Amino acid sequence: MHIAVAGNIGSGKTTLTTLLSKHYKYTPHYESVDDNPYLNDFYKDMQRWSFNLQVYFLNSRFAQLIDLKKKGKPMIQDRTIYEDANIFAPNLNAMGLMTKRDFDNYLILYELMESFVTPPDLLIYLRASVPKLVSQIQKRGRDYEEAIRLDYLTRLNERYEAWISTYDKGPLLIIDVDDMDFQANKEDLGNIIESMDAKLHGLFENK
Repeated sequence: MHIAVAGNIGSGKTTLTTLLSKHYKYTPHYESVDDNPYLNDFYKDMQRWSFNLQVYFLNSRFAQLIDLKKKGKPMIQDRTIYEDANIFAPNLNAMGLMTKRDFDNYLILYELMESFVTPPDLLIYLRASVPKLVSQIQKRGRDYEEAIRLDYLTRLNERYEAWISTYDKGPLLIIDVDDMDFQANKEDLGNIIESMDAKLHGLFENK
């Protein structure tokens, strides 16, 4: 069983991944943030470090999926390999922060890796408005995230919505997080788990 949590920066992916992994007793796999050698530099100079950062994330997520395949244990993944190629890399290219040459090179690498991976059994998309994202980002207080621009978050949100509207790789659960706090409110978390169980129960019935 492979559950993946998708969403923009600050939407609550890591928090939900942690809570769900405890509830279902699945192994959590987090986005490589604290030990990422490019993230600090990227937010200071996006144009210089965009390609390096995206390749690092791509490699990290691919390694997670290969590890999942080898071990065969139930897993909850914080952000998917699809988001890198469908949202972050094309957004950097469109903003002039990644050259066409680097973007084309990146896509070739992504397409090769994607051919070796299996889509998640359930994708959870956390939908959040930009004000909600900003509030969450400020709350967690990471120094390097202070440089994130509003237009950058807005562009990412637009790309997320476009991507999720055409997602067809498997079951999808969309959660609007603007009016909920699943970390502090057990009822909000319970509602998410209830919706997931309904989706997962259907999965088991179909197998």
